[in-house]
Parts: sequence; C-alpha cells; structure tokens
Amino acid sequence: MSAGEDLTPIAFDDPERHAMANKSTWVSVAVNVMLTAVQILAGIFAHSQSLIADGLHSLSDLVCDFLVLIASYHSKDPADESHPYGHGRVETAASFALGAILTVTGMGIMAAAALKLQNIENLPPVAPLALWTAGLALVAKEGLFRYMLHVGEKLRSPMLIANAWHARSDAASSLVVAVGIGGNLLGFIYADSVAAIIVGFMIVRMGVVFAWDAFQELIDAGLSIEEVNGIRQTLIDTPGVESLHELRTRRMAQRGLVDAHILVNPRISVSEGHSIAERARARVLRYHPEITDVLVHVDPEDDTHHDTNAQKMPPRDELLQHLAPLIKHLPEPQRVVFHYINGKAEAEVFLPHGTLDSSESWAKAQHDIDERLVDHQFFSSVLLHCSAAPTTIK
Repeated sequence: MSAGEDLTPIAFDDPERHAMANKSTWVSVAVNVMLTAVQILAGIFAHSQSLIADGLHSLSDLVCDFLVLIASYHSKDPADESHPYGHGRVETAASFALGAILTVTGMGIMAAAALKLQNIENLPPVAPLALWTAGLALVAKEGLFRYMLHVGEKLRSPMLIANAWHARSDAASSLVVAVGIGGNLLGFIYADSVAAIIVGFMIVRMGVVFAWDAFQELIDAGLSIEEVNGIRQTLIDTPGVESLHELRTRRMAQRGLVDAHILVNPRISVSEGHSIAERARARVLRYHPEITDVLVHVDPEDDTHHDTNAQKMPPRDELLQHLAPLIKHLPEPQRVVFHYINGKAEAEVFLPHGTLDSSESWAKAQHDIDERLVDHQFFSSVLLHCSAAPTTIK
C-alpha cells in the first residue's frame, strides 16, 4: 500500500460505503470461484490431499463472501421502530457465522488428513501440477488480502477486515500446501497430509478468533481500556463537568456507543445542565470519530450509591404542600425552586417584592423557619428571597 493512498474513513451512512463493500466482496467471490474450481480439480488429478483441502477452504470463503454480501446489504438499512440503533449488528452476526464456518471446515480437514496418515503406505505420489497450482493460489490470495484490507480499513468495517485477514490466512495456508507438496515430491510421502492438517488447524484458529470477537460484541462487551480512558478524560475536561461516573461503552459493527453520568453543580438551572451535557456529548463525537452515539445523563450529585434518594422524595405538588406549613405566616411566594441533594430538598422561596422590608424582619422570618426545619422529613433548608422573581414556576 503506497504512502499516498487515501485512507480517510467513509461515514457509516455514506452511499459510497455500500458500493465499495459490495465491490470488494464481488472481487473476492470471483477469485474464490476460480480458486475453488482450479484447486479441487488439480488436487484430484494430482493426488494432493492438501490442495483439495485448500480448495475446500476456498469454497468456505465463497460461502462467507455471500454472507458478507447479505450482511452488507441489510446493515445499511436506516434505524426504524424495531431497530432504533440501526442494523449494524447484522455485520456482527455475519462475522460470527463466518467464524463458525471456518471452525467446522478446519476441523473436518484435520480429521480427514489424520485418517489418511493412518494408511500412509497406500497414498499415491503427488504430481508436479499440484505445486504450480499452489503457487498460483498463493499469489491470488495475497493480492486479494491486500485489496480487501485496504477497503475494510477505509470503511472501518470489522466484517470486511475479518474477511481480508481470512484471505491472508488462505495465503498462509497455500504456502503451507506448497511446502507440503514440495516435500512429497522430494520423497516425503506424509508431507502432503501433514500440510493438510496444518492448514486445517490454521482455519480453526482463525475461525475461533472471528467467532469470539463477534460474540463479545453481541453480548455488549465494552471498548478497550485505552478507548474508555480517552473518552473519560474528554468528558471530564468539559467545562462545567465536576466529575463522572457510570461510564458505559459498547460496540455495534464499526460504531462505538457511549452512556455516561456527569456530575454538575446542583444549583444551576436545568437548561444550563443540559447545555453542559450537550457540550460534553459534542466533544466526544469530535475527538473520538469511532463513537457515533453518546447519551449523557446529568446528575446533581453522585447517585452511584444513593440512586433511590430521588424515588423517596414526593413529587413537586406534594412537596409544596409540605412546604406550606413552614411559610404559612408569609405571603404566597412568587416562585419556589427545589434542589434535591443528599436525600432531601433545599427550597428557595421567592417572596413578593417588599414583603420583608428590613434585614431584621428577614432574619426573624428565616430564623422561625430554621427552627421548624429541625429533623424535617423532606427539607434540609428553606432560604427566603425578597427580590422580585419570575412567576413562570410555582
């Protein structure tokens, strides 16, 4: 891959993404159709078990290519009512199926080769045609790997990248086959069957890796520690964020999803808290392009161990009723603001202008309320304000 090639990632919803994914897969289909036919036929005529095994490997690639085509077609579908996060997991499911197919295919090849080794004296010699065919397959698969890896990295598609490395494993298996056939031609009769077993093992190993990675994504395993730490720092560095807890991440195909609880000053307005959350969300999307969705929950206090406090408090209408006896000697307030902190409410009561016309009268009224607040079930403090206040909230 040359240094000047453009590796700028393509957005998930870009129409070019689907076209490039389909093109790369059809190229793989064409190569694997040719290799399947050539390897199996040459293996039969040249009496090479390892070449036949490699041909079956190419056949499994062909099946996997069609899985990729189907998954690529459906994964581009937009989010809907039944799939609010989109259809990206179709790619993940296809990767899991690809891994399962590889594992089963490899185990079958290993078993067949092991049976052949038990009757090694009856194995026919391998013809030179098999070596030439293995060399052709090696060149074709290595070229396919480089092409598909480039496309997969550009699209940030784990499914296409998995398919590319599958092609690289094919190239490695073809190299093993070539060595085994060469050994057989030099007089080591068992070399071809041993090569078939090695190829089978390589296929099994790759299948297990693909299936395991896809399985981790299907059960919502989090992003890497490095990615999570980077996201955490980005959120904490947002102005207005005092701390962070319950940061959760998961992956859907090439996209990362983030949920986080941020702690803000408990006495700021709801709109200011929302603004801080939106800035935090925008920063994550800006500095972490692999993340496509961020859900930020705003907390006035760390509710990690006190998440039931809000549930114990009555709704606003009932809380106003509990407040009324505390301020019954005062005029009806223009506005009341509640702050829910440490399992109780702090009330700010805005009285009509001129209600308490001196600091002494304000201090006496405040002192009377403070005395009534001792061991109150719902209120930790009530603060009186005598300046004019908007009347939009009662």
